[in-house]
Amino acid sequence: MITVKALVLEKGKVLLKETPIPIVSPGELLIRVIYGGICSTDLEMVKGYVPFSGIMGHEFVGVVEKDPEGKLEGKRVVGEINISCGDCSVCRRGLKTHCPERKVPGIKNRNGVFAEYVTLPRENIFPVPEEVPDKDAVFTEPLAAGLEILEQVHIPPSSSVGILGDGKLGLLVAMVLAEAGIETIMLGNHPEKMKILKPLGIQGLIAKDFQGKMDFLVDCTGNPKGLEFALKIINPRGTIVLKTTVAEQTNLDVGVLVREEIRLIGSRCGPFGPALRLLQKGRLPVEKMIDKVFPLSRGIEAIEFAGKRGVKKVLVEMER
Repeated sequence: MITVKALVLEKGKVLLKETPIPIVSPGELLIRVIYGGICSTDLEMVKGYVPFSGIMGHEFVGVVEKDPEGKLEGKRVVGEINISCGDCSVCRRGLKTHCPERKVPGIKNRNGVFAEYVTLPRENIFPVPEEVPDKDAVFTEPLAAGLEILEQVHIPPSSSVGILGDGKLGLLVAMVLAEAGIETIMLGNHPEKMKILKPLGIQGLIAKDFQGKMDFLVDCTGNPKGLEFALKIINPRGTIVLKTTVAEQTNLDVGVLVREEIRLIGSRCGPFGPALRLLQKGRLPVEKMIDKVFPLSRGIEAIEFAGKRGVKKVLVEMER
């Protein structure tokens, strides 16, 4: 039996293990992973955000090693993470990312990408343009999540817009909105991280010092108190887009949503095609978000480092 190294979550503990090389099922491709990206959801999975045991990770770039049709072998690819049944009433309505039977690598009923090899359905695979470097391509999935906001809501030009949280997703959301021509203010806690956005004309302010109000807010704090803060600084009839996913529960007085007629919108995954085209333009400084790259053999250390306060993006490089 051929085995490969993988970063595995078992009973809330991260382990580096030898696991069988994945079997390629009909309609799937075998992909040799180059880099995996650690995101806040991975860190929350360790804390028990949702029950999961198996190989961690869902952000990656890799090379197709085996394609039964031979069309994509040798091509660099990224993968959409929602693996839907395609046949239920939700899928037939075009909402495949909400399929009740869906599997999600590293999150729900499917091994993830922090391994030397992974398999994914052909329909989930997107070739990476030649102009996009490997490390940039790892940002496709979270960048797509940022683009989803523009799919869900219309932001009038006159709106005051704020991003709460200067973490990995917050920075990418700010980049997406700036690329769309939307004037944005970032409210964070780390001036050195917000400096990444300065070339894009995005103003960064310390959140606790902000005294104003906003028409439109995106909560990327990764903290249950983020929504509480958003409700304090949102204008009546304003819109809050909630991107935060945390294991910790929160008690929220929803009465304010009624009294102030506030729209609260949940938002997660997004379109991969537009995200790759955005990266292809080369205008987003995503490479400046990378703090450190760890080899897979130091994957446990990588997870621990990624969880430290103020750390930006951490990548795991698969050893060949």
